[in-house]
Amino acid sequence: MNDRLEVASVDHPHCCVSRALQDFANSPNSEELELNVITVKDLDKGLKLLKEVKCDVLASPADLLHGKQLQMLEAECEVIGARAPRRPAHILVSKEDLLHQPGFGILLAESPLTRRQLRRYRRNLRVLSPKAYANINSIKFPDGNEKDLAKWMEELRLNGSIDGFVTSREVYTSNHWRTRRHVLGIEPEERHGYRFLPIAYSDLIIFISRRNFPKRLANMISEVEGETAWWVQNHLIGSLDREMLNKIGVLVRHRQVGAIMREAEQDLDLTMESTFHNPEGDVTDPEVQVEIRIEVLSNDGTNTLSMERLVAHSNYENATIAMLHDWDRMLDVATSELPEERTRQGKDPAKDAWLNIDD
Repeated sequence: MNDRLEVASVDHPHCCVSRALQDFANSPNSEELELNVITVKDLDKGLKLLKEVKCDVLASPADLLHGKQLQMLEAECEVIGARAPRRPAHILVSKEDLLHQPGFGILLAESPLTRRQLRRYRRNLRVLSPKAYANINSIKFPDGNEKDLAKWMEELRLNGSIDGFVTSREVYTSNHWRTRRHVLGIEPEERHGYRFLPIAYSDLIIFISRRNFPKRLANMISEVEGETAWWVQNHLIGSLDREMLNKIGVLVRHRQVGAIMREAEQDLDLTMESTFHNPEGDVTDPEVQVEIRIEVLSNDGTNTLSMERLVAHSNYENATIAMLHDWDRMLDVATSELPEERTRQGKDPAKDAWLNIDD
């Protein structure tokens, strides 16, 4: 007899959790598990159902839990698992890709991080938030959710007012568009090129339940890579306020040693190649590696502060704590003004911070 779980699902325009659960329920991985999925309006409603024992598990985009963990704990609940992001990268909806946009073309992007990444990639573009564009042109900003906003931007693109806009794959797919779109790739298009790190928690689904939920059942719906992604992001950026969070790019994923070696060979990265080889050329440690990247940019995209780690999965928790310590110190130095300093030649005047992350 199969196990049965009552799952409450919180959907978001950028992350359709209920469809992901349905895909899982229809896959061979769920043959011993029966899911009954109901959709709830928001995280608060889902936590209420858990507290009243009207469902077994709450599935939600990880982003919705940010800043509400105390509320989860007060409901005597905890995160019991996660599913790895499938499509964390956003896309540019436009006739042309980013490299071939016209000079001073107008692109709209809701995410502060994405706007800064676009300015870094191309200095001669006019990159605006949708709301700023509406205010500048004295036009009505649309009511509704992110899906409605994307429809409004698509109308602007079709009538030639803008050259393109950025949205999630989920929003693009749900609107059933056939127009051209271009992935803002996590991998650089050329050697040493720019990456478009995803926004925080992008496409990451977490599972919440009451304390002491059976580990055996949690393992049936959760994925190890998803659990890694949640643990790392929760510890790296979980304490940030929403304004700062929206400016941070984060990537956490599992990497196989073979894939890392092929990439290093392609990029002529001898240091990386030698990391996993002994003097005889044999692979020394085939353990899955965890790649962690984080970045923040100045508003104009000219300065980027970034950090990356590649660590064995067995040590990723310790590595994350150490990385957080280093990141906080580096960010503090980069965003601090240099005070006036006395030298033998006289006074060295105060200098602005190297990285200004304010809008």
